[in-house]
Amino acid sequence: MRIKAAVVNEKGGQFEMKDDVELADMQADDLQVHMVASGICHSDEALRKGTAEIGYPIVLGHEGSGIVEKVGPEVKNFKPGDHVVLSFYGCGNCINCLKGIPTQCLNYAANNLSGVRPDGSAHFTENGHDVADMFDQSSFTTTTVVRERNAVKVSKDLDLRKLGPLGCGYVTGSGTVFNTLKPEPGSTIAVFGTGAVGLAAMMAGRISGCTKVIAVDIVPSRLALAKELGATDAINSKEEDPVEAIKKLTDGQGVDYAVDTTGVKKVMEDSIQALAQGGTTATIAVTDQHIDLDTWNDLCTSDRKVVGVNMGDSIPQVDIPRLIRFYKLGMFDFDKTEKFYQFADINQANADSVSGKTIKPVLVIDPDYKPGD
Repeated sequence: MRIKAAVVNEKGGQFEMKDDVELADMQADDLQVHMVASGICHSDEALRKGTAEIGYPIVLGHEGSGIVEKVGPEVKNFKPGDHVVLSFYGCGNCINCLKGIPTQCLNYAANNLSGVRPDGSAHFTENGHDVADMFDQSSFTTTTVVRERNAVKVSKDLDLRKLGPLGCGYVTGSGTVFNTLKPEPGSTIAVFGTGAVGLAAMMAGRISGCTKVIAVDIVPSRLALAKELGATDAINSKEEDPVEAIKKLTDGQGVDYAVDTTGVKKVMEDSIQALAQGGTTATIAVTDQHIDLDTWNDLCTSDRKVVGVNMGDSIPQVDIPRLIRFYKLGMFDFDKTEKFYQFADINQANADSVSGKTIKPVLVIDPDYKPGD
């Protein structure tokens, strides 16, 4: 099947709209999905510019939403016409998947970051040459084929254009709080970096009953949005020392929990230094930066902990419906971070994501889609 896709032909290259990309044939547990929209994530940018590299040419995108067109003969839970959000692929068979931790799937890299489908075949071709994929999804396309385990069914009365980022950014930030940190009601949390992931973590802290939810960033407009979305306090770390400010807000104790979404050395160190005795920092960003040894010594003397988290330790089929329930209750207003762009404007949308001008760009791939259809 021939589709339109945004292809990156070489390391650091721009997205090029191609209408001669061939989509792989469906397999027994596949869904063919008509794409409505897709969020743009910083992981897409990392692969585009080669910070993390799968191979080129490549079709990126892993925050897709769309409508099922066809299903394979072994598909049990979906039918044509279903509305879906797409996320990562866990094999379902390894020991960690069987324990209910698909983010720790022993085949995670092979299934999501190898550039090919789980069976090793090409997801896409162009002029007879293989084109790499991402997350066994590649949502920067008009149509894609995914495994049943990639998909989460959502209600048709919701606006599909808004929902795609639930598959990565929002489930990562919120899941880090709900699934990994699990803050007790009445505890305190600070979130360093108020992009889409950080704001999701912050809203999850509020939902969890944290009495102090402290947003830390250097962009005033983002801090203002954080307050609108429920932060009790906002700290501009360009204007004041965030560790000192957090200690003042917590009677000198520090916070019970912190989340770093930046991967920046100084910010990661601040997120640890701002902890109360016995506190825990969760690090989300993929980074090559190193924390100073003195900070690690503080972990011992103050009984602090640092945990790494992949995809919010989430089970998409459980966590995404939970976020939608919170959204319907007005408790998780993730759509306030989003801005729509036309598919053809993908390079501008990505540039706005990289610069921070837009917190969460969303590509509208099907301009004829109407919510509720």
